[in-house]
Amino acid sequence: MNFIEQDIKGVFVIEPKRFGDARGYFCETWKKSEFDKYIPGVTFVQDNESASSYGVLRGLHFQEGEYAQAKLVRVSQGRVLDVIVDLRGDSPTFGKHIAVELSAENGRQLFVPRGFAHGFVVLSEFAQFQYKVDNVYAPQAERTLRYDDESLGIDWKVEKSQMLLSEKDLQGVMLKNIKPF
Repeated sequence: MNFIEQDIKGVFVIEPKRFGDARGYFCETWKKSEFDKYIPGVTFVQDNESASSYGVLRGLHFQEGEYAQAKLVRVSQGRVLDVIVDLRGDSPTFGKHIAVELSAENGRQLFVPRGFAHGFVVLSEFAQFQYKVDNVYAPQAERTLRYDDESLGIDWKVEKSQMLLSEKDLQGVMLKNIKPF
């Protein structure tokens, strides 16, 4: 696996090595010994999966306090734009974001440390999105950062009129109202 640290400390794009032939390919999507070389101390406790159609935007979600989650995200079918926003109070990149296209074709994964809001929008007709988390879901600690907060400057690559969001995501708060971790 190739671990590529991004401009925000602790964030990695991970490119698994694919071995292919006329039948298709094989790759390891996660291997503890490889992961621990670059990102030690993370113990995943749960795998999740969602399926969404074009324009579905999920996020920007995060959990506060003891319920914060690190995530390893990937797409097994389709294509998404995955976005994370640094909410770590002691970080020089607080409020900055990274956007990475993840697809079944490119096989890329994104490691999201604790202290980040996370979301994605589906760019293909359909996408299957999978992720590991290092902490359980705690609805009482879940918060949503507003996806269209102009101070974030996120280009979602989908027209706003074509986006499908949950009521919860439409009620997200602006960055200026977020208490840093």
